[in-house]
Amino acid sequence: MPYNYCVVVTFCMLVAACGERNEPSLATSAEPPYQAITTIQDTMAWILDPAADVIWSSAGTIITAQGHQELAPTTDEDWAEVLHAAATLTEAGNLLMMPGRAAGDDWIEYAQGLTAAGQLAIKAAQDQDDEALFEAGGRLYQVCRACHNQYWIEAEGGDQRDDGYDENENENENDQGHSTR
Repeated sequence: MPYNYCVVVTFCMLVAACGERNEPSLATSAEPPYQAITTIQDTMAWILDPAADVIWSSAGTIITAQGHQELAPTTDEDWAEVLHAAATLTEAGNLLMMPGRAAGDDWIEYAQGLTAAGQLAIKAAQDQDDEALFEAGGRLYQVCRACHNQYWIEAEGGDQRDDGYDENENENENDQGHSTR
């Protein structure tokens, strides 16, 4: 009898140990423990803008009276810099969709567009394809422009942002401040 009793007790303990727990765990809680540290403006100035600038300054041609300059990367190191910037942009789309940052369905669509444009730039960098990089840069510009048309908040005094960037500063650049083909 004591043997059967031990088997039953052991079995019950195993079942109890394998059963559901009522304690919430980080892996199963409904809301992940995201914590946005930077403002949207800081995220744009410190994360997105520098990465986008790498893409835009690495694609296309600048034509002047002195001649033309191809902007495409020419070394493996240059392409690696583009790849890193493209990965940053791709993941930045996810940052913009974090709880507390998403400003609605359009915002989510623009953030997903940023991620898609970043993925195109990643592929272009991996393939070292300057034409594909130019196309990815154009797609990136379209997504950024569409989002900024809807969500841009002007600082006091016009288009001047907190980071010192002025959209209207250089007449030779397009309305986003980046050289185009």
